[in-house]
Amino acid sequence: MTDLYSRISKNDAAVLLIDHQTGLISGLVRDYGVDEFKNNVLALAKTAKFFNLPVILTTSFESGPNGPLIRELVELFPDAPKIARPGQINAWDNEEFVKAIQATGKKQLIIAGVVTDVCVSFPALSALHAGYEAFVVTDASGTFSKQVAEASLMRMAHAGAQLMNWFSVACELQRDWRNDVEGFGALLAGHLPGYQNVIESYQAQNELVK
Repeated sequence: MTDLYSRISKNDAAVLLIDHQTGLISGLVRDYGVDEFKNNVLALAKTAKFFNLPVILTTSFESGPNGPLIRELVELFPDAPKIARPGQINAWDNEEFVKAIQATGKKQLIIAGVVTDVCVSFPALSALHAGYEAFVVTDASGTFSKQVAEASLMRMAHAGAQLMNWFSVACELQRDWRNDVEGFGALLAGHLPGYQNVIESYQAQNELVK
């Protein structure tokens, strides 16, 4: 029987952030507002940082109109591999990118990027074909329209990719609030405005107990 619930493990996961470039985000992402989308991308990135997951950054035709990676990602991961692809549209076609993934020793790949139907779909499908598990973070991936996103997500899901949002990725990695309630709560509150109220309520309750 096929295992229908393969959970992300912080011991076996790496994060691929593909083409989160200034030109692509401002020019092509239409299924999310720019501010909302950037918040989701940074939330996923900070989730990777919080759980100490290996991160691989890559860009496509950075010297052209696609532009550089958003500044915050470079600042968050100054030591992460940053693969500037000279022309390959599918990041998996870039030997340096695949070698960086292999060097992590991880078999679960958490993938997000711009655009969903190309820069996410192609490497996710390639990763599945190569024997990896692919967890596609839908709200940290953007494209031309919701209809385009839905079609590409369906294609990946049919091939075996698991579709998640950054919040569910964070919760699946956390497993149990008791692992670090303050740190995990701060991560969520920093990117989910409504969750700040939950944390403040929790902190106030603790003060009353004291």
